[in-house]
Amino acid sequence: MQYVRFGSTGLKVSRLCLGCMTYGSKKWREWVLEEAESKPFFKAAFEAGINFFDTADVYSQGVSEEITGRAIKEFARREEVVLATKVFNPMGKGPNQKGLSRKHIMEAVDASLKRLGTDYIDLYIIHRLDHETSMEEMIEALSDVVKAGKALYIGASSMRAWQFAKLVTMQRERGLASFVSMQNYYNLVYREEEREMLPFCRSEGIAVTPWSPIARGFLAGSAPSQGERTVRAKTDAFMQTLGIGATDTDHEIAERVRVVAERLGVSRAAVAVAWTLANPTVTSPIIGTSKPHHLPDALKALEITLDAETKKYLEEPYRTRPYAAHA
Repeated sequence: MQYVRFGSTGLKVSRLCLGCMTYGSKKWREWVLEEAESKPFFKAAFEAGINFFDTADVYSQGVSEEITGRAIKEFARREEVVLATKVFNPMGKGPNQKGLSRKHIMEAVDASLKRLGTDYIDLYIIHRLDHETSMEEMIEALSDVVKAGKALYIGASSMRAWQFAKLVTMQRERGLASFVSMQNYYNLVYREEEREMLPFCRSEGIAVTPWSPIARGFLAGSAPSQGERTVRAKTDAFMQTLGIGATDTDHEIAERVRVVAERLGVSRAAVAVAWTLANPTVTSPIIGTSKPHHLPDALKALEITLDAETKKYLEEPYRTRPYAAHA
């Protein structure tokens, strides 16, 4: 496993991050793996040297955090792990059980700590931007979370680049704990982040941890429009929200991923992840594993070096598309 510096911090993370949305309760999503099914995937990740794990309070309404916390206790030592979780989405029916108000942040971080079974969170991420709470209120509350020792670092997820830049500027001007990472949607069929977000993160030394580097399975050939009939493929409505596979261009790119994969003798997923890793601004893409071959495919991506001609071949069909990463 390769380890890299996490942006401008002194933290070191594995080049791949295991996303834990897949592990939780089928009551939340039919395709989710429950705890007994999840354990082999956590064990394999630890054995492969992955030390970076990403979950969120909303995943299976807290069950993912519980499973992730127990897996860390069983398979690793807490100090070996970089543990990330997120706040924003509804955790109940009450009007204050969501968003980024001071009240919800303070209550949510304590609830996450309890479910994870830990005294601190390495990276506490705002899952989305709350448009009903002032930026001042949310950044001051997040800074207080860090001051209290409940989180070591704070990060952000999908939003407009100007919004992220404004937040970071406000944090630095006020001497508050500042965002050290951006978790955004970025892959071969969605490259709008290359316009502003990635250059901003690069210039400011902010770590980038893209979610869905294989476009929710589309670049691996496992989408409904590609004939896939898995439960996840048939029930993942968010694919439609993101517009994955909605254009001929998407399918042309996916076809080129297949061609390159066959030429290199690897899986399509490995090629898609390798392309994401090839961007020098990317720190650690978030991968999901729910089948035995998923982790080996992702690990293979670490061994692949795409030459300039291959990268051009993969990127050439791309056309600008509507901004979707804040969805």
